[in-house]
Amino acid sequence: MAFIEPGLYDMIMRLRGRGISDTNILRAMEKVPRSAFVLQSHYSEAYDEKDLPIACGQSLPAPLSVAIMCQTLDVKPDHKVLQIGTGSGYTAAILSQLCTRVYSIERYQTLVQSAEEALNKHAPNVVPKFGDGRYGWRGQTPFDRILITAGIKSPPKALIDQLKHDGRLVAVIDDMLTIIEKSGNKPKETKVLRMQLSPIEPGKAQAL
Repeated sequence: MAFIEPGLYDMIMRLRGRGISDTNILRAMEKVPRSAFVLQSHYSEAYDEKDLPIACGQSLPAPLSVAIMCQTLDVKPDHKVLQIGTGSGYTAAILSQLCTRVYSIERYQTLVQSAEEALNKHAPNVVPKFGDGRYGWRGQTPFDRILITAGIKSPPKALIDQLKHDGRLVAVIDDMLTIIEKSGNKPKETKVLRMQLSPIEPGKAQAL
């Protein structure tokens, strides 16, 4: 009988009860051990429904927030995905279960290094990079999907430009989870629900 981490089953049932209906998302969150992406001091809280602190003063969003963002992104198996804000690597690991390749950018070198350790073990198809996510990853464009796991104030033109035609970008803009679809002459915005994430920070961190 396979070992099930304490709290994992309750987390999956809680997500189902809160409206996460995409079986691929639920399966991914069941397969990827959230506990491998949290600080040791918060190991016992890995599957609780709350944000958890990680290094560099950043945080790992609560399971429901991760599930909602990934479900809203609507990733297909053949998609090429860009994530802005690697953090602990957990969200990228979930996305990696849904497609062939995920590219992820993080402004803190310390987080890139710690995320790489967990990702190499649990999500080897994620490619993390130290950089300023506001400008995307020009060498890998275009992307089918882009997820920004930080709060922003306005639609990010530089990132929208890196989407394929009919591509989708999901971001929290002014505390509102928003879908931006690239079709026709003008990107289409659809507001989904209220959500709060830590605001995006400019540049690459020099000291961490």
